[in-house]
Amino acid sequence: MPDVEIDLARTPLFDAHVALGGKMVPFAGFEMPVQYRLGALKEYTAVRNGEAGIFDITHMGQVRVSGNDALAYLQYLTTNDVSKLVDGQVQYSALLNESGTFIDDITTYKILDNEYYLCINAANRHKDVAHLQTQAASFDVSVVDESDDTTLLALQGAAAQAALQPLLDRDLESIGYYKFAQIKVNGVDGIVSRTGYTGEDGFEIYIPNAIAVDVWDDLLQNGAVPIGLAARDMLRTEMGYALYGHEISDAVTPVEAKLMWITKLDKGDFIGKVAVEARKSAGPRQRLIAIKLVGRGIPREHYPVSVDGALSGEITSGMHSPMAGGVALAYVKPEHAESGELSVEIRGKQVAAERSKLPFVRSNVRR
Repeated sequence: MPDVEIDLARTPLFDAHVALGGKMVPFAGFEMPVQYRLGALKEYTAVRNGEAGIFDITHMGQVRVSGNDALAYLQYLTTNDVSKLVDGQVQYSALLNESGTFIDDITTYKILDNEYYLCINAANRHKDVAHLQTQAASFDVSVVDESDDTTLLALQGAAAQAALQPLLDRDLESIGYYKFAQIKVNGVDGIVSRTGYTGEDGFEIYIPNAIAVDVWDDLLQNGAVPIGLAARDMLRTEMGYALYGHEISDAVTPVEAKLMWITKLDKGDFIGKVAVEARKSAGPRQRLIAIKLVGRGIPREHYPVSVDGALSGEITSGMHSPMAGGVALAYVKPEHAESGELSVEIRGKQVAAERSKLPFVRSNVRR
């Protein structure tokens, strides 16, 4: 069969990535930098060792929900309790289908009682928006996809605040963990939240496309190091943060994924609630665990995991951590989640492993 060419989107920072030596690869329908000239390991080290790393995550989606029924609508569509949010607060949550499995995991920003802002995953954007708009028909709400007009940057690491502060008209000290502010960035309205996907202190910055290049350049001038997809995945795996298509998908519920802490069964009805309650009562079909290799090797996605010599599951995310060695997240049979001798098959050989607590390395988020 002939190769089928797929049109890939580009963020407003595509030329900037290329100019910095970014190795561009297909990712979630976009051409994105997997690493720059320094390489993924040095990028990772910059974030972990006290610098500020800047990530272009414009491939993520942004949806604005507003109207008289905005709260009731989001309570019905998401797993977490939106009523607990105060203005300027961010909440990690999820969208489920009627089977109780994941459509996506999201973050919800409360702007006002009748206005919210959602950040959704890149690969799921169009599916998510279609779901959100279909469900909106039963509520007095407006659901607007703002993704194409919005650039999203993540600035992560101990030096992030110092790099970002000169671009803003408000003191970043006033923005706490999982809080945000509508704020001028280089004189233009944007949103800055103290959130991230790395386990370090840092910010996510929502700005209009028109100022993306200037903000990017200013942050580089202020000492930020450009970071690609490879280092980003290393950082999030060390924290044990879920990634759609890996730890969460339309094949697992929050019960299996250890995400019942964002699934509030006592808040009232929501899509997937009945199915989640049933799964919780019956028990999970598999369980997500964190593991560390005892022997040498690098655990990779889909590598088989055995317990007491019998196949039990497979790795969903794995890597060699410069700080913790071979680490991975894996689904195993429920009866193997807490006991039994673990091993991972690597290149045809069984490598001994042990269960671990998360995160694999210390988190430095500013709570």
